[in-house]
Amino acid sequence: MAGLELISDQGLRNDGRRADELRGINCRLGVLKQADGSAYLEQGQTCVLAAVYGPHEVNRTRSIEDRAVINCQYTTAAFSQTERRATDSRSQQLSLQLQRTLEACVLTGLYPRSQIDVFVQTLQSDGATYAASVNAAALALVDAAVPLRDSVAACSVTYADGEPLLDSSYLEESGRAPSLTVAILPCTERVVLVDSGSRFHMDHLDGLVDSAVRGCRAVHQVLDTKVRQHVAATSQLINRW
Repeated sequence: MAGLELISDQGLRNDGRRADELRGINCRLGVLKQADGSAYLEQGQTCVLAAVYGPHEVNRTRSIEDRAVINCQYTTAAFSQTERRATDSRSQQLSLQLQRTLEACVLTGLYPRSQIDVFVQTLQSDGATYAASVNAAALALVDAAVPLRDSVAACSVTYADGEPLLDSSYLEESGRAPSLTVAILPCTERVVLVDSGSRFHMDHLDGLVDSAVRGCRAVHQVLDTKVRQHVAATSQLINRW
């Protein structure tokens, strides 16, 4: 990847996007009938499936007296291509990060001594995989009608050729350019996650986070529109029934 040009002289990335453009986002809610809530999300060529079960009661040894426990499991499908599959330790780390991110938006105090299970699986990886996983999990929580203080939206950013590249592809993330993922609660714009697996100069941090937050806003607008369309379509079906 050394010497690979990520931005052309015309200001375009390898996939034709400008630096501040997201990839196309497509999603479907309610794709798994056996789950309380589920969502399938495509962000570019990154594909993620999320399922939510609960809230449900658990035994006392696993429960917390005054709130629900959010149990997250992140995995990568065996047939997932482009990126290497996440190792067990990396999957555990991402599961814990996802748990902490979702705890910031779920009203866990409404369900004491209970548990909400969130399962996320990457079906195809082409960059911004964790951000897509957060977005899919958020949609699945909405589909499960789990009460939220706010939704959550995530976006990745890679610093390359002197500027931030939103919603990074695998090609952009796999070089030496530093990348980070940010998640926010859109209504308050509270940042609930800043994660980076690479080192970069601290002078660039504020600019990268600001760019990622703008990306999160744009992601939220897309997801909010998709949810409203899903609710409207579901209401029409119920009325016909």
